[in-house]
Amino acid sequence: MYHRDLKPIIADKCFRHKAILLLGARQVGKTTLLKEFIKEQPNDVLYLNCDDLIVVSNLTNRNIQQLKLLIGEAKLVVIDEAQKVDNIGLTIKIIVDNFPDVQIIATGSSAFELRNRLNEPLTGRKYEYQLFPISTNEIYKSNGFIEVERLLESRLIYGSYPDILTQSQEMHELLNALTDSYLYKDVLAMGELRKPELLNKLLQAIAFQVGSEVSYSELATTIGSDAKTVERYIELLEKCFIIFRLNGLSRNLRNELKKAKKIYFYDNGVRNAVIQQFAPLNMRNDIGALWENFFISERIKYNHYRQHYCNIYFWRTKSKQEIDYIEERDGKFSIFEMKWNPKKSDVKFPSSFINAYPIAESAIITPENYLTFLI
Repeated sequence: MYHRDLKPIIADKCFRHKAILLLGARQVGKTTLLKEFIKEQPNDVLYLNCDDLIVVSNLTNRNIQQLKLLIGEAKLVVIDEAQKVDNIGLTIKIIVDNFPDVQIIATGSSAFELRNRLNEPLTGRKYEYQLFPISTNEIYKSNGFIEVERLLESRLIYGSYPDILTQSQEMHELLNALTDSYLYKDVLAMGELRKPELLNKLLQAIAFQVGSEVSYSELATTIGSDAKTVERYIELLEKCFIIFRLNGLSRNLRNELKKAKKIYFYDNGVRNAVIQQFAPLNMRNDIGALWENFFISERIKYNHYRQHYCNIYFWRTKSKQEIDYIEERDGKFSIFEMKWNPKKSDVKFPSSFINAYPIAESAIITPENYLTFLI
């Protein structure tokens, strides 16, 4: 079992007269995290699983008296899979406003649906967090340095979903089930998409371009669609925590690419499952892309769990000078290049960027030093 970094954060935010919203892809461990959290609570807890239609009925369009009967003596109310309840935001608002001694924690696997139903009624009444697949720091805290090192190659290929890490004999099968049965489900339902085969083609095209700039028009041509449809699908995939975008940084230099973008996967295993590539690292020609995707996604986890708020970019010019990954915090920039081969770690960052922007930190990230930036 892995000790999740979000658990102490959630504990710290409890009973501050705000709901706590926990978002994340299916199967990342939201329910497991909350059940572990519940075990440690001294107060009465009401756990409501919205897979149960009776639970959904009791949370839909309720008034204060009905909710008082439902909550009873509970001081902590957990609403799991809250996106399945119509007007759930209004229900939670009533509880927050009228039951000051009750803490609400709601989870959801579909950011698009849940935010649409929560943001307006819960403005100023919620803390919102995202749970990711298991992070490097969580493995380190739970099982130590040796386990982090042992799992590196496996995580680059099969990813870091909890079931993948704990059932190593069935990783290939579990990943295929995860992508087929869970990750697409929210996208297809939320967007009322009628062509799942088009979605799969798009994910495959994105998977092959990890680490490279992408063009919606080129992606549309590749999959036989149009740019607007591609953009819509990408937005849905992002809102379901499957992929995320990096925009190109463009501020000070004339030849910076203004509309450039890259797309990465939150989990390497999902990326590899989409294209059915599970070969060992020494047999792959995409190790550079895997390493780049891995480090950037791990760094996002690291910053989110530490509440380090920053803007993230990559940088490229028309003359093809580039920097893989950039974080901007308080007006200063941390810049990173990813190199799987430590022998190639003597890369120098472009002087044009160094001279144009205030630099807080710069590093070439290799398997020899990456833990410094993730633990």
